[in-house]
Amino acid sequence: MKGSDRGRAPLPEAVAAPERGRVLLVVPHPDDDVVGAGGTCCLHALAKDPVRVIIAYDGALGNPHQRYDANLLPAMREREALAGGAELGLHDYDFLGYPEGHRPKPPEFVEAVRRLAHRIHEWQPDIVYGPWIGEHHLDHHILARVLRAALVMADFRGSAWGFEVWSPLVATRVVDISKVVDRKRKALYRHTTQFGPSQQDLSHAEASLEASDPCLALNRYRSIYLPEGAAYGEGFCPLGEPDAADLALLEAEPS
Repeated sequence: MKGSDRGRAPLPEAVAAPERGRVLLVVPHPDDDVVGAGGTCCLHALAKDPVRVIIAYDGALGNPHQRYDANLLPAMREREALAGGAELGLHDYDFLGYPEGHRPKPPEFVEAVRRLAHRIHEWQPDIVYGPWIGEHHLDHHILARVLRAALVMADFRGSAWGFEVWSPLVATRVVDISKVVDRKRKALYRHTTQFGPSQQDLSHAEASLEASDPCLALNRYRSIYLPEGAAYGEGFCPLGEPDAADLALLEAEPS
């Protein structure tokens, strides 16, 4: 019957390697760079594409079981991000240090958009990765809104892809990360405040992480869209345009 497929999700494009170009990876917290698009950006790095990572929030609320001094945790998580990035071949990190866990007021939102737009204009990326708009986590969702508005403000003309961390997306592209999944696993392990600080033996910790970490399980699931033999994939969807309300905020605030 005509129209009976309305709303049906398309099969995603299976990609053996991402398109080439200058890359900007914009993420909420330390470790989201690894979880969301770490394998894909590792492939970019291996192909000698310049990759810059922007981490928006300070990570101070990521304190499982209150193990760590809250005053020291942001610096600890920055060090973990640099160590995890190095496992992936990523070395260019910019930490914006925004506080976590709140809805920004309009002036804060506009300031964040302008700050990020300046960095986009400065870096001149061809490809941007950021959290998809449907992320349930408040910080992730807010950053997706900020990034979408910043891309418009910066007159960005490249491709912009949303990745998943907390909330699975309807993928329109799946990148095969099978050959770099060991690097991604090691990068996750470098975030010891988040992934098992009590583990002393690296090989044991990595095996435990592979068995239990939900992000690797999601990457494993994404491989159903990839050719036979591929074991892990990262899913993406278009980042999309800012909504009218966010554009109105930009227009209402004086420059």
